[in-house]
Amino acid sequence: MKNTKEYLIPFIGLKLGKHHFEYQINNAFFEIFDYNEYQDSNIKVNVVLEKKSTLLELSFKHKGVVNVPCDLTSEDFDLPIKGAMKLIVRFGEEFNNENEALLILPHGEFEMDVAQYIYEMIVLSVPLRRVHPGIKDGSLKTEALTKLNELLVKEEKEENKEEENIDPRWDKLKQLLTDK
Repeated sequence: MKNTKEYLIPFIGLKLGKHHFEYQINNAFFEIFDYNEYQDSNIKVNVVLEKKSTLLELSFKHKGVVNVPCDLTSEDFDLPIKGAMKLIVRFGEEFNNENEALLILPHGEFEMDVAQYIYEMIVLSVPLRRVHPGIKDGSLKTEALTKLNELLVKEEKEENKEEENIDPRWDKLKQLLTDK
């Protein structure tokens, strides 16, 4: 992992209470984690750190867009995303991040790196299935979508032909069921 110095929060010198941090995330941030799923990204992340006498509470919120390919047509589009996450930081004997909502830092630590938490929050807020909004409202016109519609029409015609070629003996059997 590359340098994440700008995502370090030095909490030791902060007064008790709430402190606000803001980050603008783009593709350079995802390159730190060797993650290249997005063609482009523009995400605003707000972190509120509430310092208490024995622990720290962090509230992460993000909102923005990522440019991703559509799963059906492979057309790139801007997908709006947003999300939130909470993290509690306690102090103990040794570092422990096994619990996703609780981080234990060793006594004597004076700063924490929030880059990993921002990365996970954003990546998990992007849906697994990405469908272009133009497909839902019918405004997208692409070669792939045109071909899919052509194939869909042929399948429906074939089903109708099968229904028309029903043996008339089956109709007599169906009448037995309805004549009761």
